[in-house]
Amino acid sequence: KSPPRGANLNHAGRPLTKGNCVVMFPTNGVGFGHFTRMLALARRMKLNDSKLEVIFFTTMPTLHLLKLYGIPAHHISGPKYFQGVDSQEWNSLLEEELTLCLETHNPSMFVFDGAFPYRGMLRAIEGRENLNKIWMRRGMFRKGARIPVDSIQHFDAIVRPGDAVDEQEDDLQHGVELMKCPPIVLLDEDELLSRKDARFRLGVPQDCRVVYVQLGAGQINDITSEIRITLDEILKHDEVHVVLGESMIGSRIDVQLANVHVLRDYPNSQYFRGFDAVVQAGGYNSFHETRAFGVPALFYPNLETGMDDQLARCLVAEAEGWGYVVEKRTPTSIRDGIQKLLNHSGGKKPETGPNGAQTLSKALCAQLEANA
Repeated sequence: KSPPRGANLNHAGRPLTKGNCVVMFPTNGVGFGHFTRMLALARRMKLNDSKLEVIFFTTMPTLHLLKLYGIPAHHISGPKYFQGVDSQEWNSLLEEELTLCLETHNPSMFVFDGAFPYRGMLRAIEGRENLNKIWMRRGMFRKGARIPVDSIQHFDAIVRPGDAVDEQEDDLQHGVELMKCPPIVLLDEDELLSRKDARFRLGVPQDCRVVYVQLGAGQINDITSEIRITLDEILKHDEVHVVLGESMIGSRIDVQLANVHVLRDYPNSQYFRGFDAVVQAGGYNSFHETRAFGVPALFYPNLETGMDDQLARCLVAEAEGWGYVVEKRTPTSIRDGIQKLLNHSGGKKPETGPNGAQTLSKALCAQLEANA
């Protein structure tokens, strides 16, 4: 029989000793936001401390992406993938698997990145007094959105990565330690492929204009969809090629259009020097990557997100002079937006400051060292 939660024995009955190890739990399964922020942090923590062991425990299926960074992982599929398993049963399964992970690796720190902590996760970390429990909870909540505060008591600190729009301080009072850092992106600028190399790998001409398009949902072959209208408007211009981003965990894109190239890779930001412009939604990661690397952009903010205020974020690009926003998409507004984007004359790259992944990694490594 396994010892009770928080006991000083692992599942095999051996005494637990706190190790130089961090377990990171990014949620995901539709997009890459939480996973990418955790990977950005993990790889820099390992660079700051070469002896640090980082373990991922995640619902994200793309575990092979961690191999390059020497990060092993435990995977549990999300509840919707199990037939006949309800939320309560799935949380019990999660609790058992995470408990086994924690007792096997004996981490000093646990970092969760997600909007709502799972009850099974909270039960697994409860009572572990030697475990520094951190919740990375990105801000930029929509006005009137319900902020999940009932789970904060299970954590020792909340990390709030910065965003383009200043947050209301009233939303940041959590009753536990609050840590802030600049916006987090996965790659630094010196890690991007050169323009020449990016275009060779993408199979696009060196002397054309290239527009990267990643809009997620939408049927390419539906000529009334906003993604198809966008492609058609871009391709009306001479000597322009489109690189169409395809999610590694999404359905394959069925497209047979001249000068359209499908890119299914990770991270796609490594190719940004090969692009002259981008068209994308206003999610946190894609926005801050585009801003950090100085690529002119046209944004289609998602106005239906439950928490994230994409419109407010995207309007910063207009204010800073490097981007444009199409709030209500119609054939006319999309055509006008594409025209503005392709006529963009450049300008000064916005001052984005340091990568928050690096500043946060130093702070967390310092905590590990202090508590060793």
